[in-house]
Amino acid sequence: MKKYFAEFFGAFTLSLVVGLSVSGQFPIATPVLAGLTLGLFVYTIGALSGCHINPAVTVGLLSIGKIKMNEAAKYIVAQLLGGFLASVLLVQLSVSIPPIVAGGITQVLAEMLGTMLLAFGVASIVFGKVSDVASGLVIGGSLLLGISIAAMMGSAGILNPAVALGLSAYHPTYLIGQILGSVLGFNVYKNLQK
Repeated sequence: MKKYFAEFFGAFTLSLVVGLSVSGQFPIATPVLAGLTLGLFVYTIGALSGCHINPAVTVGLLSIGKIKMNEAAKYIVAQLLGGFLASVLLVQLSVSIPPIVAGGITQVLAEMLGTMLLAFGVASIVFGKVSDVASGLVIGGSLLLGISIAAMMGSAGILNPAVALGLSAYHPTYLIGQILGSVLGFNVYKNLQK
């Protein structure tokens, strides 16, 4: 049960930080805050749950056989509940989040590429190619890079369905691009190891 709570709490915190940041509540750029938050959680809950805190990452890990379907479903529910609770809290705090507009194929590709870069970085940890000491830095840096690339390509650079839920960004653009990108990132890295 502890690992599901860890996933819930991590997804909640990441969604809350991103929501507060995009509303202009803090002068540090959102990609930097998101990368720092994820890096911190890698170090604090990574040994407990693996620190997915992202349903797309969980699906990507499922695609390479690193988590079983039943476990993945429980992780995804916990993560989405965390994102939902963050959205409720942001509403209660009267935080004004700018509308996140979803577009067409360009935004899907942007979210896909950004999430692929995040998953590629996470895969380096999963396959034991990076020391535990550097894991938070690599994963947080991968998120920073992924968000930056996706945003420069014209999407919101969310890369996480739980965070999208926290931001009330319900458009399939984010879900489709993120899941495809995660599956691609993990599988490309896995195939490079052969």
